[in-house]
Amino acid sequence: MYPHSFVPLLGASGAVAALMGAFLVRFPKLKIEMFWAAFYIRGRFKAPAWCLLPLWGLMELFYGSIFGQASGVAHWAHVGGFLFGMLAALGLRYSGLEQKASSKIEEKVSWTADPGIVQATELMDQGKLDEAAAKLREHLATKPDSLDAYQILQKLSWRKGDMAGHQAASVKACQLHLKAHDKQAAWADYEEFCNTGGEKLPASTWLELCRFLEEQENLDRAVSEYEKLAAACASDKESVLALIAAGRLCLKRLNRPADALRFYQAAAASAVPHLDWETNIQTGIRNATAALEKTPVAVHGN
Repeated sequence: MYPHSFVPLLGASGAVAALMGAFLVRFPKLKIEMFWAAFYIRGRFKAPAWCLLPLWGLMELFYGSIFGQASGVAHWAHVGGFLFGMLAALGLRYSGLEQKASSKIEEKVSWTADPGIVQATELMDQGKLDEAAAKLREHLATKPDSLDAYQILQKLSWRKGDMAGHQAASVKACQLHLKAHDKQAAWADYEEFCNTGGEKLPASTWLELCRFLEEQENLDRAVSEYEKLAAACASDKESVLALIAAGRLCLKRLNRPADALRFYQAAAASAVPHLDWETNIQTGIRNATAALEKTPVAVHGN
């Protein structure tokens, strides 16, 4: 509205106006409670959104036309936000996104706990840990992928001082979180596993967590975990994939050609059959060697 102005026009109220516009489209008949005051007289009244909000929008349009920037209020930001909110709400309604979001919310809020889970939780709260564990095992016999059961087993094992049981439950919870594509929760399970003395995950699960670290740009930790995986699961094919991945990160992302060469050479020397990846390994060795030759060497004199 003011392309030649030297004064910036800022207004978080424009975002609030957008919400008001969306509210008008989404809940036009919902009544809004208003408060008014005149001198010492005060009162309240209710009116539907379709009556109040358009009136407010017209007032902002009027004030913007009459006063412009002179009032110090971003009236045109209010008008623009209000119109945008209305259009966005209409778009959400007719695109079908609103219905999809609503169905997802319904799935979450309508969830009810399995009776076996409820009983196990109650027994644990009463201090009957062995009975709670038995109830959970009974539940898992029919529902082996019950994430809730494994999360309760984590707590129960911790209270019993059963670190091996706690670690096993943490591993299973980690795998189920990965299956549900909740990688952040899976990583939390892994850290819980490590904090209680766990040392070795199933190779495929561990590899997926390492790739999650790459996605998060936590590259140094990813290399460290790849290296731990390769050492702990040396007889699994995932160990070779981990060494190749660690070499790739060191060479292409972390500028550590010496470490990259070490990882690629370890992959080449692995006893695990790796013919499918031999080309990648040899290419990595050549590229790491070439990068090392280009690395300047510091010369120290007396």
